[in-house]
Amino acid sequence: MKQLKRGDIIGIFGGGQLGRMLAQAARGLGFKTHIYDPYPDTPAGRVSDTATAAAYEDLAAIRRFAQTCDVVTYEFENIPAASVAAASKLTPVFPSAKALATSHDRLTEKTFLAREAQAPTVGFGAVESMADLNKALDEFGAPAVLKTRRFGYDGKGQVKLSAVRDGKACFARLGGTDLILEAFAPFVREFSIIAARGQDGDIACYPLTENVHVDHRLHTSRAPASDSQLVETRAHDITHHILEALDYVGVMGVEFFELSGGDIVVNEIAPRVHNSGHWTQDAGCTDQFEQHIRAIAGLPLGSTLPTHKVEMTNLIGKDIKSAAKLARAAGTFVHDYDKKDIRPGRKMGHVNRVLGEE
Repeated sequence: MKQLKRGDIIGIFGGGQLGRMLAQAARGLGFKTHIYDPYPDTPAGRVSDTATAAAYEDLAAIRRFAQTCDVVTYEFENIPAASVAAASKLTPVFPSAKALATSHDRLTEKTFLAREAQAPTVGFGAVESMADLNKALDEFGAPAVLKTRRFGYDGKGQVKLSAVRDGKACFARLGGTDLILEAFAPFVREFSIIAARGQDGDIACYPLTENVHVDHRLHTSRAPASDSQLVETRAHDITHHILEALDYVGVMGVEFFELSGGDIVVNEIAPRVHNSGHWTQDAGCTDQFEQHIRAIAGLPLGSTLPTHKVEMTNLIGKDIKSAAKLARAAGTFVHDYDKKDIRPGRKMGHVNRVLGEE
């Protein structure tokens, strides 16, 4: 176990909003940060002590970056495994390369969840040909969801098959290779568990977070959420198994589907701080960004028990222009990501509204 001391440098792969909020949390705990991103002017870089602009494939630059850092982490999953491996030879990297590799590929992830973590999932099958797709459709039927195995987020790289006859067109639309078919989950609610595991193996889970998506993108999260079917304890237990199976260090987001009757299945995992955990910033507990820094720095984990109920709403595109007006309301806290270009569909910030005491 390596415990950082005041003034030590935390390296962060990625210069977006998550990296920005991680850097701000690190500063609050007395650490310095070094951002690595392909672009020279980033939201995270503007609040960091140092920034490197170089490609993720530039292993020489990766090594120079890692040599300046006492520990390295990342804000998103799609970092080349070779880059993480190169950094790991010079300084600790958390979460581990195994966690990153597991999340890179939807088939690898589902297989890990079902076999190693023994977590409940929907039925799934690898698809490399129409014969594979037809076999999977024979097993799971329709509706079902066909997805690319890599580089999918916010609904990208997936299509719903409403009927078996849609298979051929959907197969062609997604490129016809490196796909996974997942049985459809008739869920009544989507929720997530944000959790952290420290270097010493200590685990802390936040309460149930209820999520609402619009156009496949997270719109609102509310926590602590109601739990009429009493699923939170099981969700926490499943999350513990996942973290331990990966020997994980840091914060993770685990997304679940809740079914009628109280069954739950894991949809996916995110080995990083998560959009659905932003509510923690204004809930009166240790927020997910500080928690992640605590975990990777070898510090004790903070409290995950909120004193306030909070609803988080993403500010997408031009929504950010309403930030000043939103901030005037009592119990409302705006978090602007300092992105220069406003574009449709782009996450520009979020707003947390305190709904009352817990």
